Amino acid sequence: MELPWTALFLSTVLLGLSCQGSDWESDRNFISATGPLTNDLIRSLSLPLGNQGSGVAAGNTDSYTCQQPLPSFLPPYFSSLRASRVTHYKVLLSWAQLLPTGSSKNPDQEAVRCYRQLLQSLKAAQLQPMVVLCPQAPPTSSSIQQDGVFADLFADYASFAFQTFGDLVEIWFTFSDLEKVIMDLPQDSKASGLQTLSNAHRKAFDIYHRKYSSQGGKLSVVLKAEDIPELLGPALAALAKDSLDFLSLDLSYDCQSVGTLPQKLSEVQNMEPKMKVFIYTLKPQDCPSTGKSPSSLLFSLLEAINKDQVHTVGLDISAILSCPSNSEESPSCSLSDSLALHTEQHHAAAVAPSSPVSAYQRVWAAFANQSRAERDAFLQDVFPEGFLWGVSTGAFSVEGGWAEGGRGPSIWDHYGNQNVAKGQATAKVASDSYHKPASDVALLRGLRAGVYKFSISWSRLFPNGQKSSPNLEGVAYYNKLINSLLDSNIQPMATLFHWDLPQALQEQGGWQSESVGDAFLDYAAFCFSTFGDRVKLWVTFHEPWVISYAGYGTGQHAPAISDPGVASFKVAHSILKAHARTWHHYDRHHRQQQQGRVGIVLNSDWAEPLRADSAQDLAAAERLLHFMLGWFAHPIFVDGDYPAALRARVQQVNRQCGRAVARLPEFSREEKRLLRGSADFLGLSHYTSRLVTAGPQTCTPSYDGLGGFSRHTDPAWPRTASPWIRAVPWGIRRLLRFASAEYTKGRVPILLAGNGAPTGEGADPLDDSARVSYFNLYINEVLKAVKKDLVDVRSYIARSLIDGFEGPSGYSQRFGLYHVNFNDSSRPRTPRKSAYFFTGIIKKNGFLAKKVKRNPVPMRADFISGTRATFNFPSEVPSKAKIVWEKFSNQPKFERDLFYHGTFRDDFLWGVSTSAYQIEGGWDADGKGPSIWDNFTHTPGNSVKDNATGDIACDSYHQLDADLNILRALKVKAYRFSISWSRIFPTGRNSSINSQGVDYYNRLINSLVESNIFPMVTLFHWDLPQALQDVGGWSNPALIDLFSSYADFCFKTFGDRVKFWITFNEPWLQVVFGYSSGIFPPNVQEPGWEPYRIGHAVIKAHARAYHTYDEKYRQEQKGVISLSLNTPWVEPKDPGLQRDVEAADRMLQFTLGWFAHPIFRNGDYPDVMKWNVGNRSELQRLADSRLPSFTEEEKNYIRGTADVFCLNAYTSVFVQHSTPQLKPPSYDNDRELKEIEMDSSSSITAMHPAVPWGMRRLLNWIKEEYGSIPIYITENGQGLKNPTLDDWERIFYHKTYINEALKAYRLDGVDLRGYVAWSLMDNFEWLNGYTIRFGLYHVDFEHSSRPRTARASARYYTDVITKNGMPLAPEDDFLYGEFPKGFIWSAASAAYQVEGAWRADGKGLSIWDTFSHTPLRIGNDDNGDVACDSYHKIAEDVVALQSLGVSHYRFSISWPRILPDGTTKFINEAGLNYYVRFIDALLAAGIIPQVTMYHWDLPQALQDTGGWENEAIVQLFKEYADVLFRRLGDKVKFWITLNEPFVIAAHGYGTGVSAPGISFRPGTAPYIAGHNLIKAHAEAWHLYNDKYRRSQGGVISITISSDWAEPRDPSKQEDVEAARRYVQFMGGWFAHPIFKNGDYPEVMKTRVLERSLAAGLNKSRLPEFTESEKRRINGTFDFFGFNHYTTVLAYNLNYATAITSFDADRGVASITDRSWPDSGSFWLKMTPFGFRRILNWLKEEYNNPPIYVTENGVSRRGNPELNDTDRIYYLRSYINEALKAVQDKVDLRGYTVWSVMDNFEWATGFAERFGVHFVNRSDPSLPRIPKASAKFYASVVRCNGFPDPAQGPHPCLHQPEDTGPTASPVNAEVPFLGLMLGVTEAQTALYVLFALLLLGVCSLAFLLYKYCKRSKQGETQSSQHNLSLSQF
Repeated sequence: MELPWTALFLSTVLLGLSCQGSDWESDRNFISATGPLTNDLIRSLSLPLGNQGSGVAAGNTDSYTCQQPLPSFLPPYFSSLRASRVTHYKVLLSWAQLLPTGSSKNPDQEAVRCYRQLLQSLKAAQLQPMVVLCPQAPPTSSSIQQDGVFADLFADYASFAFQTFGDLVEIWFTFSDLEKVIMDLPQDSKASGLQTLSNAHRKAFDIYHRKYSSQGGKLSVVLKAEDIPELLGPALAALAKDSLDFLSLDLSYDCQSVGTLPQKLSEVQNMEPKMKVFIYTLKPQDCPSTGKSPSSLLFSLLEAINKDQVHTVGLDISAILSCPSNSEESPSCSLSDSLALHTEQHHAAAVAPSSPVSAYQRVWAAFANQSRAERDAFLQDVFPEGFLWGVSTGAFSVEGGWAEGGRGPSIWDHYGNQNVAKGQATAKVASDSYHKPASDVALLRGLRAGVYKFSISWSRLFPNGQKSSPNLEGVAYYNKLINSLLDSNIQPMATLFHWDLPQALQEQGGWQSESVGDAFLDYAAFCFSTFGDRVKLWVTFHEPWVISYAGYGTGQHAPAISDPGVASFKVAHSILKAHARTWHHYDRHHRQQQQGRVGIVLNSDWAEPLRADSAQDLAAAERLLHFMLGWFAHPIFVDGDYPAALRARVQQVNRQCGRAVARLPEFSREEKRLLRGSADFLGLSHYTSRLVTAGPQTCTPSYDGLGGFSRHTDPAWPRTASPWIRAVPWGIRRLLRFASAEYTKGRVPILLAGNGAPTGEGADPLDDSARVSYFNLYINEVLKAVKKDLVDVRSYIARSLIDGFEGPSGYSQRFGLYHVNFNDSSRPRTPRKSAYFFTGIIKKNGFLAKKVKRNPVPMRADFISGTRATFNFPSEVPSKAKIVWEKFSNQPKFERDLFYHGTFRDDFLWGVSTSAYQIEGGWDADGKGPSIWDNFTHTPGNSVKDNATGDIACDSYHQLDADLNILRALKVKAYRFSISWSRIFPTGRNSSINSQGVDYYNRLINSLVESNIFPMVTLFHWDLPQALQDVGGWSNPALIDLFSSYADFCFKTFGDRVKFWITFNEPWLQVVFGYSSGIFPPNVQEPGWEPYRIGHAVIKAHARAYHTYDEKYRQEQKGVISLSLNTPWVEPKDPGLQRDVEAADRMLQFTLGWFAHPIFRNGDYPDVMKWNVGNRSELQRLADSRLPSFTEEEKNYIRGTADVFCLNAYTSVFVQHSTPQLKPPSYDNDRELKEIEMDSSSSITAMHPAVPWGMRRLLNWIKEEYGSIPIYITENGQGLKNPTLDDWERIFYHKTYINEALKAYRLDGVDLRGYVAWSLMDNFEWLNGYTIRFGLYHVDFEHSSRPRTARASARYYTDVITKNGMPLAPEDDFLYGEFPKGFIWSAASAAYQVEGAWRADGKGLSIWDTFSHTPLRIGNDDNGDVACDSYHKIAEDVVALQSLGVSHYRFSISWPRILPDGTTKFINEAGLNYYVRFIDALLAAGIIPQVTMYHWDLPQALQDTGGWENEAIVQLFKEYADVLFRRLGDKVKFWITLNEPFVIAAHGYGTGVSAPGISFRPGTAPYIAGHNLIKAHAEAWHLYNDKYRRSQGGVISITISSDWAEPRDPSKQEDVEAARRYVQFMGGWFAHPIFKNGDYPEVMKTRVLERSLAAGLNKSRLPEFTESEKRRINGTFDFFGFNHYTTVLAYNLNYATAITSFDADRGVASITDRSWPDSGSFWLKMTPFGFRRILNWLKEEYNNPPIYVTENGVSRRGNPELNDTDRIYYLRSYINEALKAVQDKVDLRGYTVWSVMDNFEWATGFAERFGVHFVNRSDPSLPRIPKASAKFYASVVRCNGFPDPAQGPHPCLHQPEDTGPTASPVNAEVPFLGLMLGVTEAQTALYVLFALLLLGVCSLAFLLYKYCKRSKQGETQSSQHNLSLSQF
């Protein structure tokens, strides 16, 4: 039978919706369509109002042809349709009108403009166009009518239409009446016509989806419904092809036969593939004769459709659209009530057409009669796929950093400052999220959140609120946060305004001022432009009702304005307009490119009438919703204006009170247009519900009074810690349904953006079970709204991620899923129960148990590819790996420890590890059998500290969610854990499988796989089932089979997901501790035999398990298997002694090689092991070796039984050869060596000494010994005794160890594939119990839930994982380039350090003369009496400077050499003459002097009168300066008054480590001395400025020193402030008065004053400057002289009030990073990065003064070495950072190296050498010998920087000939035996003298021989003779 023509058409165009239709977004957005425009309808609408007919929503006559101008009545008509809940409108394009010639190349532009205007009018009315390309006949063009070309021409026309109108249209139809189109085609039959149209449709479909449907548009064709039964044949299913997005039906029916249609339609669901249905035309006929209205029949029909589950997405409602004739304003239409209700809620019961009720009343009525059981019935279901789960915070609540990085104050800062005096909390630090973006994102990863709603602090970006002042540091913070979120696959949802208006704008009127709207638009535009490329969800305002109500109504919130009648409404008005302008700005300028969405978040309670039978209460409840939600939602989502109820109520109150109690502003027509539809989603916050009664009439302005309602709660509703939140979960469902019906109506989605409940301060901070219940019930009600009420909810965002500042309630209400400890300055975050619960909801996407897919792991590591060397021969004795010692043992310390920057391979496996007994607990839970560790720890008298056990440990058996949370937070790729043998086999045998134990590991493994974390499973980590130990344990040969059985079970059960197996963990430790020393269970002490026997069994057990996997499972599971071996690195005590080298190699073979050699080499033990044990056994008179032997078969079986090399390494030891006693036999003595513990690089007590360089050597040894096998470090970490959360020692441990591993990988070619840190968290650490902590996470073992809190090391490790190593930061890249022309290069020294001649030529004593001659003051009892003897070596010093090529030389003048008693009573001309001669020599050599007037060597005579504590010194220093200016000023043009006054004051008068050594007034003396130093400098500057500058033309300033300080923890506000304080107390102490404002830094004044008052003083210990002194001091500089050497890590340290000292006032402690290179000075680490940073700080702090670096250099200790590569590194890197500072626009004018030569280095004497010239102190002439650094510095000077090698060799890099030791060019003679000879003559004379002496000695020896031979005297005479020789 021939198919009907419609069936034939469908057979060629049916779409497989599995591809094209699955993303239809309006599943719950029911389409209510009408149209199209017809000529009859246009005529009807154009008639006078009184003559309009009804029921003419769409006429049935000819369609309307678009003509311009469009009728003026169309826009209001379209708006009336939209108000009647019509969502879409059909538009019929005219092909012939648009393309009169049939070609898209020649369109009718007027027709195009007309249709675009029509479509835009529809869009403006919020109606979505549904466009038909060819509604009836095609054009009559002969070309179109030709057969065969129609499809191509139609495709061309369709493409034109898509391109021309596609930005306005999302739903297209190719044809709406196939019969009419076919009639106009020249076809022989319907079938051929259908084929033509099929081809045309298919081409159009393909074009649309290939080019134009990226925005989610759809395309279909309209088919007749009466042909449905014929469309279902199998032939059509076979013919179905991709060419429909949904099925569109023309449904014209007779009312008498309406009952058959549901049956026909339901048959659509039998079609394959399944498809959605849109009823394009719905035309009931002959309904009056049935007595039924069309609407009631239609409603019955739709109910039937839904009952039969026809997936109907929309329908045509033209037939029942009523257009009444009594409209007084404009043409309008509305739906019949029955259909309107259906459109809103699909499955709700019908309401009679005669019952016009509001959306609220309908929602309330729908639930009013629910029983409690019905209401509270729990729904077990899941949310739609793609549902967004997230958490939220607000900037002012969590960020803190209130004044950081240039942020301006917000109204909440102002509010907090006003309240702090009342003892109330502030948000200055809050949760410190400003410093913790990485930590917060880690928490989000742990939660598995998909979206994070955070707010941007307006005043952090624009400190004064205006766009003219963007703050780049604020931008950087949000960029970092956003990028981190995206890196963790978390979608950012950015709120522009969350209540924190910049205070500067509030002072201009705040939201009551129109100008704030302009400022907000600028701010929003900046955010869109800056962050919009990554942020796709924007919220303009968060809960504006709270701003208006609490901020300006009640005044409870900032800005604390109480004006509910006027300000509250005015503010809401401004916010609404600002929102709309912002939305339109995004829509016009950003949407097309960024493709984001912009909405608003509104908050609302649900309101129920207190008395269900009270109409007044019902009306009041509805009114409350309009006053709360509708206040903002109605203008945006309905009609651009406030709700009628709100407007009417305000008018009523004002009318009744006879005055304007409230002023509700009005929107203009343009503002309404702007507001209407200005949101892409409705964000909704909801927390609780209210019972409402009608309120009494009042004329006192108040929110409730104006609204005419009173709010109540049911006492039975559960309370929360917040007085305004009661748990009323069913309210959220009702609110969502109301919001959908009243506002969104399915057109825009609802994002639930805030829901939660707080706990109180007094509650258990972590056990928030009540909140879990709250979330459980509220989320389930949301699910009901989605599933049962079909509300389009797209997200659930919990409040809040972490605890924060909650406005007026401070920190008393805790909303966080993570607890924040506000008493800890680190603000640690610890997950609560609710965090784990919420993660479970996210994981399941609701409330149905999710089936776990056992898919292969999502990432596959390349475990074993690459070269694999397997040696079949034994290792030599000593092994060839001894080359490791040859290569590394003689490395200089600097070279050995120098940090290396780089990354690991892309698939590097980063992980953490644990073991079962140490973390699981549940020791006897669910059928687990006891292990030997259970037995041991329960045995009285065991050696475990504190009698600890692993009974509970970390309780991981019950805390799986907690472990997974922190693993995700860490971002690890792998988790190494062990399986408890006795948990799955309680008796150790497979006859006793414990299913609950198996289930635990299945859940763990499945959850790891779901979280993209690779399971690395250890089968045996020391916890042997006790049942097996009872039958002999590993000494029983049966254990090999039993272990194999256990392993086989694990492979079979878990191997589909586990791809990395480790059979044994550290078998060496197992056998030595368990069977030699016996300190571990099973506590066997047989050191001579048992370790070897057990080790033998373990090796065979491992091999058996390996072969089991290899033969049974590898091919299918494709995993790897190995064992983890441990050893320290072993360094020979004396690398030059062969016996020690052999001992080191022997220890490695006895430790690592014991197990590795059989497996990775030849199947047998190392020869050295067999040799030593065998020989010693023989010496012990034993018949056989105590070391068992493998048979050849066993060797072959064992060899190669590991796919990769797994290494556990912690520390290093020294060894030296030793010959121990033979008996009793023992493993330790068999090694014949002595272990010596190494010094740790760590400064605190740890379980193992930290020796990071051993890691690199050990990895190299393994490579050399076992070939290039892939290596995984499976354990490495540091155990500390009770570490805090700030475990910086552990950070330095991991940093340095990982870096050494990186060197091995990148520099040495070691095939390193992974690094696994030990340990994930604190755990039971064997014999140490819980006293040693290895965890990256702290575990509180005192708390029953064993909460885990991240330590600083966890954050650091995550950062390493994120970077895949330690790449060089871009700012640390070396910069090639030159310094500015005229840049000054100099070198420096100081008088006391180099001059010597301490009493020569009338010089007076200085304080350093006295100090250095005082016992115990100077290292090695050195002094500066001679020093470098520069006083006598002017020429040598000049030559040394010339060899450097410097243009300047900075030196100091000795005050007591010029003025012996410090006063001008006597000027020592001899001393003055020395400086004149020296300066002249410098000038003659072309070197400009830079003279320091005071470099610490105060005349002792002045110290005797108080020194710098005596104010008289100010005048004396001025007089001394006057002498220098007067006598030397004609030659010296560069003066420095004081060098490093900080050192003078703090160390000379505070700590006492410098002269004059005063330390008994540390709280006052430094400040007094500093005060006088500043005034003395100022007086000297003014003297020069007033008296000498004009004539001498020089410059004068001061040299100030300062370290740079980085916060020890940059994520901690307290440490950030400490670092800032460190620099201000050091550099700012002296710089601030001189370079800023004449006074000390505020932080210094504040802290010293506070501590002085706290100590009982009535004023500050810090002296005060008078106003005149401030003016005189301020600006006394011509440049900034700056000395800098190093950087520290600073952190806060609170000293007791009783301690009065500079350090206590500063309140800062400091440490250094162990990865920073050392120097010869304990205080100096090489930290070049700090140089650039502090130079930039000087620029910013002091307005970029001209800066001369007047000292910078590094020291060395130990044996002198001319090849000082470390100093070259220092100078190269520091000077390069200075070059970068110049690039940063720092006004840097010069650089000075310290020091030109080694000299007297103050308290350390000559031990620390800073010089670029070596001064040979063993040579009386003290020659200056250039070091390699001198040559390097000279090249930098010549090049004026660093020429780019890419541009070829630069001439400046040419090295001149070596100068050798510098000699005087003036005097080339030397004294020799009283004569003055030239150098050559003296050398000749010396050789002659030596020859004569040698001849004399030989002659004497010959005479003695003759004499002795002839002598016959006795013994006495011989003795006398010898005595006489001795005398001779």
